[in-house]
Amino acid sequence: MQIFSTHPVGIEQGELGLFSDFENGGEMWTGNGPRERRAKVQFREPFRTAPAVQLSMSLWDFDTGSAIRAELKAENVTEHGFDAVFRTWADTRVARLRVAWTAIGDVPHDDDWEVY
Repeated sequence: MQIFSTHPVGIEQGELGLFSDFENGGEMWTGNGPRERRAKVQFREPFRTAPAVQLSMSLWDFDTGSAIRAELKAENVTEHGFDAVFRTWADTRVARLRVAWTAIGDVPHDDDWEVY
């Protein structure tokens, strides 16, 4: 659980197209075995500390000829951004994927000051 103190709370949302492999025969569509795609997301303004980040698939286009196997995670979360990571394996074929994200955390305030 993340508990916020008296600092203001910031929420930033976004969406990114992670890949579209069916058009050009990319590995997510034609490959087999473990595969991964990742994209760096930079926040417009930094949070005070690393925020909580939630990802969801806002568009998913999977082949239905095999089981759908997928993992979607936020990794390397800092106050400046994170990596959106999608993984699949075995014979799952993914044509394209779009990811929606939300980051929630405390943000700097004009009245903040540090004692040195």
